[in-house]
Amino acid sequence: MSKTVVIATNNAHKVAEITTALDFEGWEFKTLREMGVESNPEEDAGTFEGNARIKALAAREACGGCAALADDSGLEVDALGGAPGVYSSRYSGVDGDDAANNAKLLRELSDVPEELRTGRFVCTLVFIDEDGSESVARGTIEGRIGCEERGCEGFGYDPLFVPDAFGGTLTLAEVSQGEKNGVSHRGNALRALREQLQGR
Repeated sequence: MSKTVVIATNNAHKVAEITTALDFEGWEFKTLREMGVESNPEEDAGTFEGNARIKALAAREACGGCAALADDSGLEVDALGGAPGVYSSRYSGVDGDDAANNAKLLRELSDVPEELRTGRFVCTLVFIDEDGSESVARGTIEGRIGCEERGCEGFGYDPLFVPDAFGGTLTLAEVSQGEKNGVSHRGNALRALREQLQGR
């Protein structure tokens, strides 16, 4: 069975991870750009799941009712009451400025001892099929926030996030993309979504 799924992103990192994890026979994944459509809805739900649903519904509508997959993800820091949370990409006030976001996070945690710098990356995926049925999956990766940026792989908060995996000594920016995918919040969410979709 052939199925086209629009991924509600143009982020190459996400697209590669999604197409690898959901390699169902006959499924073809396309970005919004590849579908020749634009979709940039306001993400104002206040939760990762709510924002992912907004993006999936908007992408599905933009492409004329095809299946759509969207995610929303971010970093939750316990000492900051879960911040930056849904505001992770624009924590510093400018959307997508990784350097400014990391600098602000380090400032906010400057007086927080290492043992209290715990947190997690969270990813929620919403898949809406052609018939409108919906599947939701959530994945996390636990760890702590380091005191300085380390590593040159990855993006976003990866140079600051020290996952419990890898012995709790390496940031996500110090491991390969393959190693990161094996433990990442998005990887965990994709594995959970794959299980749900296989059970249909």
